[in-house]
Amino acid sequence: MADSDDNSTSTGAGYRSGVAARLAGLPVETLRVWERRYGVSDAGRSPRGQRLYSSEQVRRLGLLKRAVDQGHAISTVARLDTDELLALTGVAPPAENEPRLLRLAVAGGALTRQLAAVRTAPVLDIVASCQHLEQAPQALAGAAADLLLIEASEMNADALPLVMATRAALQVRAVVVLYRFCDSATVRRLREQDCLVARAPSDAAEVALLCATAFAGGGRPPAPPVTPAEPRRLTDQQLADLAAISTTIECECPRHLADILLMLTSFERYSAQCVSRNAADAALHQDLARSAGHARMLMEQALERLAYAEGLPLPPR
Repeated sequence: MADSDDNSTSTGAGYRSGVAARLAGLPVETLRVWERRYGVSDAGRSPRGQRLYSSEQVRRLGLLKRAVDQGHAISTVARLDTDELLALTGVAPPAENEPRLLRLAVAGGALTRQLAAVRTAPVLDIVASCQHLEQAPQALAGAAADLLLIEASEMNADALPLVMATRAALQVRAVVVLYRFCDSATVRRLREQDCLVARAPSDAAEVALLCATAFAGGGRPPAPPVTPAEPRRLTDQQLADLAAISTTIECECPRHLADILLMLTSFERYSAQCVSRNAADAALHQDLARSAGHARMLMEQALERLAYAEGLPLPPR
């Protein structure tokens, strides 16, 4: 029987597929494909034949989504259990004695009233709140919160600096942003800043589970070491010359490596010069440029080893 009301709220026995997919950060269509092709879940059925997912199953689906986002093929991770997915994705498992209480700082008047009535685990303790996001950087600053929860009817790029400023003022572990209308570019930018972003659900218990999911994810990944990349070993012309030489030998690897290096160096320059809207955006582009530089260094070393093996001339250091 088809799930005729996939987008309805949770039931006492579990979450219907539309809700489960949203909590896991997946389009419901993707969840259906994953289940049909790879058997990613063993959800039960309600008396009416609707799929029902437990909180643990929703958590596992979220870990699968995280693994795929990290570059793993769904076909290779679909059969892993929760512990294996935790190890693969680097998410810390909840400690046995971890408190089942989350301290929230909330920007959104309606949310504060809704969440006050939630009695499911984790218990939500609203330690600070304000009516509007515009007030949040000042109104919530210094609150002893674990998580920042924001609800905005309309979310656009102008809100990004406010979200980042509020997170910086609070030093929270995770941020959840709920919206009713938002353009895809803004959603993408918020997710790039490691915010959990979702359409505002009508069920307060679902909001609580979203908060628990974001908190379990551990917040932003640690920043990489700030070690600058070394200067380029080869110029564009020297790489082009090496690519041309490699056409006269049987092995095509020097040409392919030279092409990869040309692309990496181009992206390194592009990231360093990319337009940034705010300080967080500028830091992200600096990290991209630095990462491209380190990748370029590794490929230069590989090309040097290959050139030595093939007897190809390289300019002196």
